[in-house]
Amino acid sequence: MPPEKEYVRGLRDVAACETHISFVDPLGALYYVGYDIDRLLGRVCYEEVVHLLLYKRLPNQTELDAIRSTLISEMKLPEQVIQSIRDAPESSHPMEILRTEISQLGEYDADLADDSEAANLKRSIMLIAKVPTLVATIYRVRSGQKLVQPKEEYGFCENFLYMFRGKPADEEEKESIERYMILHADHGLNASTFAARVTASTLSDIYSAITSAIGTLKGRLHGGASERVMNMLLDVNNVGEVEAYIQGMLFDRKKIMGFGHRIYVANDPRSRHLRTVSKSLCKRIDRMDLYKKCRTIQAVVHKEKKIYPNVDFYAATVLNALGVPKEFFTLFFASSRITGWTAHIMEQYSDSVLLRPTSSYIGAYGTKFVPLKNR
Repeated sequence: MPPEKEYVRGLRDVAACETHISFVDPLGALYYVGYDIDRLLGRVCYEEVVHLLLYKRLPNQTELDAIRSTLISEMKLPEQVIQSIRDAPESSHPMEILRTEISQLGEYDADLADDSEAANLKRSIMLIAKVPTLVATIYRVRSGQKLVQPKEEYGFCENFLYMFRGKPADEEEKESIERYMILHADHGLNASTFAARVTASTLSDIYSAITSAIGTLKGRLHGGASERVMNMLLDVNNVGEVEAYIQGMLFDRKKIMGFGHRIYVANDPRSRHLRTVSKSLCKRIDRMDLYKKCRTIQAVVHKEKKIYPNVDFYAATVLNALGVPKEFFTLFFASSRITGWTAHIMEQYSDSVLLRPTSSYIGAYGTKFVPLKNR
């Protein structure tokens, strides 16, 4: 019998790679290539974060202008992909369509055999540009609206919101979507990022790795949590019912979506920032009832469980206030996290080691074989 191997459930605290990209501090901080997210937010645009995560440094003005121009020019989709979105079954969830179309983009890459660093970096920027367009296209096709093309004079996040809703964003909306996307750009070795790195470790192509990430993000314990947070907020009629509602969920041992985190033992810094955005946006659309429900839920859950809200909790009200339907919340997450995914895939390619963990076998040994006729 082989010796027993240590089993770590959920791979908690197991380091599966070395990275320069981001660090999640359990005490409540998030770093992008050494920069505390608290210091970046409000000082940089999303395009700068794209450059930072891909090139490991903030861009100068010339580099920023170049990457912004490239991103905007790459936002257009092949007509075949648009038609595929139109042909998708009405019963399919938008995340299922996004997963399919990411994979299909690889079919139209004429240079897929070129797996050089330069070629994959170019693909990374192209994918960062096209994922928001895919999301906007899926929404507008499904809602029977005309597709909207990006404008060169708009910023990247501003263009995303414009293409999705079909109307220009005002200054507060631009600032809000910028902050949302920066805060979701990367977050260590989360489940979807790990899935992408596992696929990349086989030296499969970047489209396959991103498809793995999208499939993982779709899970309700990962990116799908914000949609369920919104369902919870809509289930509660008013602030006065919050405590009884949450107490009932806790009594039934149901998970309160948007709370707790595998890494943080203190407040999630992303949640702290999104709470401020949520309050401002809810006030401007006269939906402070949603924000007050959030604050009351946070107080009750912390009192009973001593846990804090994670990024999904206030993200739900931010996107809702920006006019995003709840079934598209996870797609907005993907539109932001695509930058982190591509950065990690590039880093994994440079390491070129196959990620192949072992397991702790708890089954039987030497089971007696019984011929088919005697079973």
